Amino acid sequence: MDSAYITPEGFARLESEHDHLWRVERPLVTEQVSVAAALGDRSENADYIYGKKRLREIDRRLRFLAKRIDALTVVHPGSDREEGKVYFGAWVTLEDADGDPLCYRIVGPDESDASRGEISMDSPVGRSLLGRVVGDEVIVRRPKGDLELEVMAVSYTPPDSSDA
Repeated sequence: MDSAYITPEGFARLESEHDHLWRVERPLVTEQVSVAAALGDRSENADYIYGKKRLREIDRRLRFLAKRIDALTVVHPGSDREEGKVYFGAWVTLEDADGDPLCYRIVGPDESDASRGEISMDSPVGRSLLGRVVGDEVIVRRPKGDLELEVMAVSYTPPDSSDA
């Protein structure tokens, strides 16, 4: 992951995941492993073996999240942003060459999720959009071919679901 920037919402999701793993998942799996261990021979006890594996996965994820949370810089929306210009955290409404509308939010790599319309600032589209203004035409260089887009609107609040 290249960038260490994240939106406040993305940061809250990472903290929530860390908290859930630490307070809910890990104690539950630890209890399951203890019960399985009490049943006797651990070498052939699938519940014990799976539980220990799951504990290692949880611990690995907890370590990763703790380090990543410490390294991230939360970028809060600023009031000093130029109107209509694409900055980190912006919702950008685009139109492709066929006239089809697209809407993306520019976020950090830790929170990008195409199903929610959130793309990484490090992605080809994200890099191409940063710094652009309404009316700019953008050509995104992608491995599967160039993509022509026009910036139609920029907002720092989620668009209505009827707009997208």
